[in-house]
Amino acid sequence: MEERKDEKTPLEAEKQPKGNKHVIAVVKFVPLLIFALLVIVFKLDLLIAGPLATFAALAVYMILYREKNFEKAFEHGLAATRKIALIFFILMFAYGVAECFMATGVGASLILLALRLGITARTVAIVSLLVTCVLSIATGSSWGTFAACAPIFLWLNHLVGGDVLLTLCAIAGGSCFGDNIGMISDVTVLSCGMQDVKIIDRIKHQMAWCFGCLAIALVIFYFAGSHLPNVQGDVHKAMESIPAEAYTALEEKRPSAVLLLEQVRTGVPYYMVIPMLLVIVLSFMGLHTLICLGLGMFSSLLLGYLAGTANLHIWLNDLLYGGFSGAGEWVIVMMMWVSAFGGIMNAMNAFEPLSRLVVRISRSVHGLMGWCGVLCLMGNMVLADEAAQVATMSPIVRDIVEKNVETDSEEDAYRLRLRLATFTSSMGIYGSQLIPWHCFPVFFAGIASAVYPIRYFSPLDILSRNYLGWLIVGTALLLTFTGWDRFVPGFGLPKSARLRKKPAEQES
Repeated sequence: MEERKDEKTPLEAEKQPKGNKHVIAVVKFVPLLIFALLVIVFKLDLLIAGPLATFAALAVYMILYREKNFEKAFEHGLAATRKIALIFFILMFAYGVAECFMATGVGASLILLALRLGITARTVAIVSLLVTCVLSIATGSSWGTFAACAPIFLWLNHLVGGDVLLTLCAIAGGSCFGDNIGMISDVTVLSCGMQDVKIIDRIKHQMAWCFGCLAIALVIFYFAGSHLPNVQGDVHKAMESIPAEAYTALEEKRPSAVLLLEQVRTGVPYYMVIPMLLVIVLSFMGLHTLICLGLGMFSSLLLGYLAGTANLHIWLNDLLYGGFSGAGEWVIVMMMWVSAFGGIMNAMNAFEPLSRLVVRISRSVHGLMGWCGVLCLMGNMVLADEAAQVATMSPIVRDIVEKNVETDSEEDAYRLRLRLATFTSSMGIYGSQLIPWHCFPVFFAGIASAVYPIRYFSPLDILSRNYLGWLIVGTALLLTFTGWDRFVPGFGLPKSARLRKKPAEQES
């Protein structure tokens, strides 16, 4: 392939920052520090922290590059947002599907099918892990899955005498599985859009690795609970044991989970799993994501009408409207601001020192890609939000790879972007569960304490025995750094990929 040349816009070519380069590099990092302080220290929502950090980045850009035209400076943010416009449409459909699947009985049917297996103290953590994995894939909502499953499995664990921390961590790990490999998660959609890859291609790329990690985690959970009693528990008694204050807490934090719990208690037909299977099958057949999601919503209406869980009025005015407006009132607006922030930061090469360090210490393509994964994990630690990490770090790692790795075909370059999409998503979702101050463990611990009030849970509890989270993060980095990813079907990097030669090397 022809080598990519580093091109500069006329503005960047004419106006370069003047002064000590080390001081300038520190100043460029100020907006990121402001972003981190707003989120971690002042606990501001990203809807507020995003715009504030964006305007801080604009101010730094205009000062350093002596730019007096606000529109010209802000164009860098607008350009970054335009690139992900399709993501906003997919997110609206994804949120619509999530509402439909939670309300029409798709999620409840999955839980009921799993509970028929019979649960003991030895198996409650394993079953809760499997159920949450499937439910999170079906609904695309990690928080919704946790809120719906925590009351059932924590109280069922209580009745059979299981290990409450083991079960809690299984629920937390499984609740994020759909965010890592599902089709309708906002993080999945965003990470793929930022790398210009198809969602279904990314799922195929990481499927063997993800399900391999899940299989290993199931074995670990089994042996961790093998010393516990083997007496079967009663699901109906577990449902009756859930106190009224738990439902009140869920109504405030996750109303859709209350409806799902009610459907589990009263029962729904098992054929309500068909919409989820339809979306998955059609995706693997190569249909566009919007078509797959649209058919998922429509099939949930038809089958929900037969099951008595939905009608056209509810489907249009409650579920679709709630899903579309839910996406618009937070996630889409948040992503616009965060992507604009990343665009402005990249326009002034704020992360160039990190990029140079990564390139300098990398001796192979696998090493370079592995360090890109580490950068994503570090970004998640700084920003304490997986979506902000994906939007901010995606263009950085993509730029590092495109400038320093060459391949023999566009197909091979595409496979590198698939790995970057996997990194930004996995280090965002599962990396979050290993960061105590991140919004994920904080939310999970709060929900668990509310629905199981006989014990207080802290964010540290969420990561203490989160075997799936540790496996996802650890193996992603280990396989990439060592090159052992070639032994995982579909997960290896292209053989033609090689580091670009430096000018001095070319002359010699």
